[in-house]
Amino acid sequence: MFNVFTKEIAMQEYKLKRGFSPDIERIYEEVGKCFPVDIDRDGDKLSISYGVIKELSVSMNGKMLVVDTVMDVSSDDDDLILDTNKRFRDFLLLATGYTAKERRNQAKKAVSK
Repeated sequence: MFNVFTKEIAMQEYKLKRGFSPDIERIYEEVGKCFPVDIDRDGDKLSISYGVIKELSVSMNGKMLVVDTVMDVSSDDDDLILDTNKRFRDFLLLATGYTAKERRNQAKKAVSK
């Protein structure tokens, strides 16, 4: 079985690339492009549930994108897992402007400081 989501992820903060607005309306549009589900909105916090993501909450903290996810780690549907992972990565690219590799390098830099 191929499972890229092996645990629940608490909270991640992502830096936005220069020129990417920290506007929650723009983030709302990007969530809608990547996940074909209804988006719940509570003030400046967006929430969805899709595939193996039990809950995805998105908000802004200044110029940082705050993403909180709760994953369904019991799923063994490889196609669903891969689809969800791709959509999540696509969302992060559209929202932050950074590729997965660039986000990884930024996280490594942040840890080493």
